[in-house]
Amino acid sequence: MFFLSKLLPLFIYPIGLSSLLMAVGLLWLWRYPRRATVALALALSILFISSNPLVSNWLVSTLEWRYLPPNPMPTADAIVVLGGATEPALAPRPWVEVREQGDRILYAAHLYHQKQDGQKQALKLILSGGRISWRGGSSDPSEADDMKEFARAMAVPDSAIILEGESLNTRQNAVNVQKILTAQSLQSVLLVTSAIHMPRAVAIFNKLGIEVIPAPTDYLVPTELNQSLRATWQGQLLSLLPEAESVSRFTQAMKEYVGFAIYRLRGWV
Repeated sequence: MFFLSKLLPLFIYPIGLSSLLMAVGLLWLWRYPRRATVALALALSILFISSNPLVSNWLVSTLEWRYLPPNPMPTADAIVVLGGATEPALAPRPWVEVREQGDRILYAAHLYHQKQDGQKQALKLILSGGRISWRGGSSDPSEADDMKEFARAMAVPDSAIILEGESLNTRQNAVNVQKILTAQSLQSVLLVTSAIHMPRAVAIFNKLGIEVIPAPTDYLVPTELNQSLRATWQGQLLSLLPEAESVSRFTQAMKEYVGFAIYRLRGWV
């Protein structure tokens, strides 16, 4: 099921769907030229729309701007960090590495050291994230283990770190974290994840009865970005041109909406 959950959505995201349409169009080219034209035109339209910076930024912002960082940030019993942001220390990497979403653990460690009216922001740092290996028989450290290395490097003591290294999706993150909160008698939680992922994460945690305070990070579209694209005629022109990074952002937003729809069908949000 986990494999299928990763494979099947590829056929509805821009790159996968347009590639499928182009393949069908080429197969139809000689026998059904009109159908082939329609398939190829659809593929081109999908790529052009999804690669447009204004379109992709707008779609991302519909998710990211739902939760903005609280100011001031409330104190809580624990900070929960969701995985999906690290790579294991496999050769030739000299150490664990972060992906673009690596802001999650960096921001969480930063929050741990903050104080509010002389009181620490939180006393515990719960790192949640497993890792599935497609290499057959090889067992890599969990993402929670990877994040612990970064937390240590940022002077978070081992006594404050709690690992949850079994979960493979956001629903499992929430279920396993809930068990930890109950066992540790922890109540209030600062939830740290990427801003684009926060709406789905908050909905899942709340569905389980875990009241979380969103502490989003890793914003792909700051409010000033869209304004800067329209500031000059050069920016307006560039905003109409295809851009590879925009396809990536468009796909990330689609993944969240598709994931939310699937989770709703399963009663998880």
